[in-house]
Amino acid sequence: MSDTMTRPSPGKTLVLNPADNIAVALANLEVGTETPQNVSILRRVPRGHKFSTRPIAAGEAVVKFGQIIGFAKEGIPAGDWVHEHNCGMGGPDGTLTHDYAFAEGAVPVDMIAQAQRATFQGYRRANGSVGTRNYIGILTSVNCSATVAKFVAEAINRSGLLDDYPEIDGVVPFVHGTGCGMESRGEGFDILKRTQWGYTSNPNLGAALLVGLGCEVFQIGRMKELYGIEEGETFQTMTIQERGGTKKMIEWGVEKVKEMLPIAAAARRETVDASHLTLALQCGGSDGYSGITANPALGYAADILVRNGGTAILSETPEIYGAEHLLTRRAVNREVGEKLISRIHWWEDYTQRNHGEMNNNPSPGNKLGGLTTILEKSLGAAAKGGTTPLTAVYEYAEKVTEKGFVFMDTPGFDPVSATGQVAGGANILAFTTGRGSAYGCKPVPSMKLATNSDMYARMTDDMDINCGDIVEGVSIEDKGQEIFDMLIDIASGKRTKSEDLGYGDNEFVPWQVGAVM
Repeated sequence: MSDTMTRPSPGKTLVLNPADNIAVALANLEVGTETPQNVSILRRVPRGHKFSTRPIAAGEAVVKFGQIIGFAKEGIPAGDWVHEHNCGMGGPDGTLTHDYAFAEGAVPVDMIAQAQRATFQGYRRANGSVGTRNYIGILTSVNCSATVAKFVAEAINRSGLLDDYPEIDGVVPFVHGTGCGMESRGEGFDILKRTQWGYTSNPNLGAALLVGLGCEVFQIGRMKELYGIEEGETFQTMTIQERGGTKKMIEWGVEKVKEMLPIAAAARRETVDASHLTLALQCGGSDGYSGITANPALGYAADILVRNGGTAILSETPEIYGAEHLLTRRAVNREVGEKLISRIHWWEDYTQRNHGEMNNNPSPGNKLGGLTTILEKSLGAAAKGGTTPLTAVYEYAEKVTEKGFVFMDTPGFDPVSATGQVAGGANILAFTTGRGSAYGCKPVPSMKLATNSDMYARMTDDMDINCGDIVEGVSIEDKGQEIFDMLIDIASGKRTKSEDLGYGDNEFVPWQVGAVM
């Protein structure tokens, strides 16, 4: 997207790019309202929605952010409400051809010298990674061991033992609904393997148990062999069948956690630079303000992090669909750009095989908030990625090893997407929302960014920062710096609103791909 943004006439309308043929309503516009674009509103335009600033012929491109967001289904007169009734994706197959211009727009980053980098207080782990939290996790190889994992965590958390270990943030069961009734090879199995080991090795866990039933497809022993995992003071495994049943397994789990408590609690926060931060970028419950306020502000914060040597992970492949050409231009080389496009093609095939289409997103809530097509939503969502070069593209839950701005292929469903990012090594998360998503992400703190002031006022107990004041005159740059500063505070131990509310126990949702048998 272009960096050009026209400042709004307070309370009225906003044109985002001189090439646009629509404007965004910053308040409900009633019939007959005269706008700064010298058009009179012909049909009521809800706040956050769009109206045409000049006549748009049937079949003509509808342009927002200086980019195509759809095509007019019929002639649209100046001043008319533009939404799904008169704006669609275009061609019968719902696709739009782009010039990918691989690596042509990648601009080297002006890196901050190490001595001048931002710092935070983090937990340095033995392998050199750094945590922002210090949890003990109980993972499960299969749904059949989920109840035991929950019982072990509940026993510890209710016992009062954690009162003696203030350096431990809690004991969390990471349970899921798969692990058996699946092929022991292929995409689905590989995803589960990467997700399980990724969580086990996430720097925000000071110790972990992995518990199974024993006869499942996902065999713990095979995973340990594959990744060269050796058990020790901070990692133990066991199955219910091997231990002799549910009660004995719970007793074993509780004793093992008790042994791990003093070891995990020995960790102390120390000063480290921001290059040790890996930021997961998420958006959910998007609205017409998302691509105008919170997303570009978060993108600016992501740029600051990259200049400080850190990593920012953009994901949700269905929600960059139609904006992928903006990312391929920023790829460091053609290979990285082509890997992104190969994932786009995978999604086109995946949705077609399942009798769906990429434009089934935006959701009904997104549309109520003013988003019309996936192209429009994607252009706003991609803004979270800032402006720095795209250094790598990863598959779901793959370990992120490159620094800078990277992409991970995930679904758009927020819990599934964030689970992949955390498995990839994210130790902090920023989540923009316009409708008001309620979300948390143990073991990773999740900062919530409101796209509009009305929702922030209604849901202030859930939202950490209000980005709605951008349309009231606050600059993207100032808000981005505010976001970055809070990220540093949260990484150092400041609790987020979702942590205060207790979110995060139920948001571990590995992506399930393939047949359930």
